[in-house]
Amino acid sequence: MLQQSRPRSSAWAPTLRRSVRLFRAFRLEQTRPDVFYGALADDSVGHLSQYADLTGSRLLDVGGGPGYFRKAFEDAGATYFALDADAGELSGLGEISPRTVLGSGMQLPFGDGSVDVCYSSNVLEHVAEPWRMADEMVRVTRPGGITFISYTVWFGPWGGHETAPWHYLGGERARRRYLRRHGHEPKNKFGESLYPVTVRAGLDWARAQTGAEVLDVIPRYNPRAARWLTRVPLVREVATWNLVVVLRRR
Repeated sequence: MLQQSRPRSSAWAPTLRRSVRLFRAFRLEQTRPDVFYGALADDSVGHLSQYADLTGSRLLDVGGGPGYFRKAFEDAGATYFALDADAGELSGLGEISPRTVLGSGMQLPFGDGSVDVCYSSNVLEHVAEPWRMADEMVRVTRPGGITFISYTVWFGPWGGHETAPWHYLGGERARRRYLRRHGHEPKNKFGESLYPVTVRAGLDWARAQTGAEVLDVIPRYNPRAARWLTRVPLVREVATWNLVVVLRRR
């Protein structure tokens, strides 16, 4: 059974103004990634703080990439660890920062219950076995700690990433179209580094896993009034954009 949590403070709230601000920043993801990811990092601190006290916590960012989220979480008082499978991604902003690990999200090189918070933003759709990664994130979270998983929904407007909206006609077709149009492959290659992950799959995994209590399963970018979307089959796949699953480790 999915349990709904109560926010800890009113400092962060899923308002319409917040949604508009994030969608405006989202338009700059390709041209000004520092603006988009900076806004998303700040928002993530506020969102995650509804479930966990970040001050003094050990936080693992699975798929942390070049480190756009590091400063935001460290400014909130967390000791930040990052993991990514791509050394190029980790060095995208220059030198690789301390407490950074090269490894697979599907086999996290951390012990059971070794972090207070395990966080991942827009990574699950890029791994071949997304729910194995989700299980791993729960495993490395300590009892009472928080696992926060966010991913881009395949049938949402941005499900195909830079190949959108042509992914609605099929991921392989969208990939071939991108190659013809631009003369090179997209960064996110369907079947290799981009996979179709759905809202239904997230709900099924949340219900089936036994290692943690489910606190929330909600649309990430939408205002509070749109949370009902996750309860409506088909509609939720198109309108959710991005799903968040929040769990407390048993």
